[in-house]
Amino acid sequence: MAHEHHKHEGHGHHHHASDNIKVAFFLNLSFTIIEVIGGLYINSVAILSDALHDLGDSLSLGLAWYFENLSKRGRDQNYSYGYKRFSLLGAVINSVILLVGSVVILTEAIPRLWDPQSVNAPGMMGLAVLGIIVNGAAVLRLQGGASLNERVVRLHLLEDVLGWVAVLVGGIIIYFFDIPIVDPLLSIGITLFVVYNVFRNLGQSLKILLQGTPSQLDIQDIQTKLEKLPPIRSVHDLHVWSLDGTNHILTLHAVVDANLQMQEAEQIKQQVRAAMANMEIKHVTVELEMPGQECRHQDCST
Repeated sequence: MAHEHHKHEGHGHHHHASDNIKVAFFLNLSFTIIEVIGGLYINSVAILSDALHDLGDSLSLGLAWYFENLSKRGRDQNYSYGYKRFSLLGAVINSVILLVGSVVILTEAIPRLWDPQSVNAPGMMGLAVLGIIVNGAAVLRLQGGASLNERVVRLHLLEDVLGWVAVLVGGIIIYFFDIPIVDPLLSIGITLFVVYNVFRNLGQSLKILLQGTPSQLDIQDIQTKLEKLPPIRSVHDLHVWSLDGTNHILTLHAVVDANLQMQEAEQIKQQVRAAMANMEIKHVTVELEMPGQECRHQDCST
């Protein structure tokens, strides 16, 4: 029951964040469709590569919008920790889609290095300017957003703006200097950037799914901090993992003085929770043991 009071906290903010992400999603998805049609018409693989980048961000935005709403459901009989981890499943699916798309783009772009094709440079520049405006509008919509979803999505959209600046520069070079090889070179550069980010995000998601220790936390530091608390003699069987990259969970066994009263035991647990709150660990489970009783009733080797 100690966590129950968080249940309805920030409902208004959740609603605001959800609306912002929804607007950014529809902006991005609409423009991705325009990009695909425009890229095929203009005959630019650079435009199609950026369309792939935008498709990935559209999927991320759609999933972020869905999970921003889903996370409000909290825990239930089926998912006792709540629904936050579903966002990781979405990230893995998104990564697979982007990797497949990247292979398709590269098989189209690489042969063009040896056989550059003419590109409609004015159309390329026009779409790039539109891309900068649409993605810039989505960034402004999410400006000042406090939720992690909003911050992550805003970063992706800023990357899109930079991608479109690169396409615009490429279009200008092709228009004034007639160097069509710039188009496949841009395409390969943008696609490799997408693949790099996919693998980085996939690695982070898999580490969380495999219950790895969050990279920003050090188990030894946590143990040292807890063993400095006056009532605690030692700490063992300490495990820390993350639900979704931001909501961390800690379980531990603490050896304390014998003959503690119930009220004193509860105070020790509150001290532990307070010490961990500063380290972004929101969910703490503490088992207290007397000296000589360490893990007597269970296997603590895991």
